[in-house]
Amino acid sequence: MYQEHFGLSERPFSLTPDTQFFFNKRSHRDALNTMLLALRHSEGFVKVSGEVGTGKTLLCRKLLKSLGDEFITAYIPNPYLTPDELKWFLAGEIGVSFDKAVPSYQLLDDIYKRLLTLAGEHRQVVLVVDEAQAMPRESIEALRLLTNLETEKRKLLQVVLLGQPELDVLLARPDLRQLKQRIVFSETLKGFNLKDTRDYLNFRLASAGYEGEELFSRLAVRLLYKASGGIPRLMNVIAHKALLSAYGRGESRIGRKHVAYAIEDTGESKFGGKFLVRTDKLWWPILGALSALVLVGIPRFMGVW
Repeated sequence: MYQEHFGLSERPFSLTPDTQFFFNKRSHRDALNTMLLALRHSEGFVKVSGEVGTGKTLLCRKLLKSLGDEFITAYIPNPYLTPDELKWFLAGEIGVSFDKAVPSYQLLDDIYKRLLTLAGEHRQVVLVVDEAQAMPRESIEALRLLTNLETEKRKLLQVVLLGQPELDVLLARPDLRQLKQRIVFSETLKGFNLKDTRDYLNFRLASAGYEGEELFSRLAVRLLYKASGGIPRLMNVIAHKALLSAYGRGESRIGRKHVAYAIEDTGESKFGGKFLVRTDKLWWPILGALSALVLVGIPRFMGVW
């Protein structure tokens, strides 16, 4: 599409969570380091929360890629599972053969024996649950019971929960207090500030092969930041459309007008995409009218002419 026009090897603002584009911003870096430290020390539950679009899934994939061969990971992207489905999933991921007709207690015993075997081989099992706020309450309780599987020295199963702020609301329920007490480390992903936004855009472009001068003007970056609220996913959407706008006009640098056109086409932006392009088009005529009022109208009104 516009890759050749801007000298890119791929699309820099794709919404696919590609670890190549993991931006090592402080809150994301801290969350990743916390998860790695907790898992390497067998610390049980770890929780990471963040608003929609702050990069939880990308962080999750970065974690999975960062863990060494001594870890066996089971990733649940859609946690809307029943307690039995949760056990079946874990059993399959760690190599337990089972029949769904087997009683739940028998399957749990088989899972325990397999986890003991893996621990004897110095291998750690990690269950990573994305969008954890959607997990049914009964399944969360089943998850807590699974983490009861342990030896005198270590947990046999560790769990990482990633979710929206609703996850904190869910865990605040009185009937889930036992699980909440087991969360050893908790991190919160935050949006970017203005400087982070500029660095993020430049980082993604460089990761996609861009080698020219800074592609987004300062005014374009500032407008993009205000419209996205510093949320990475919204930034990607708007930046992608701004590149399309510039490409369609045969222009080689992204200015404020390109971002304005992109925002007007993005209803999810902080401005609702309603007025920026019209404002951008009318700004100079309005400025001219104001200038005429100052130079002509006011002196006439005061009797100078």
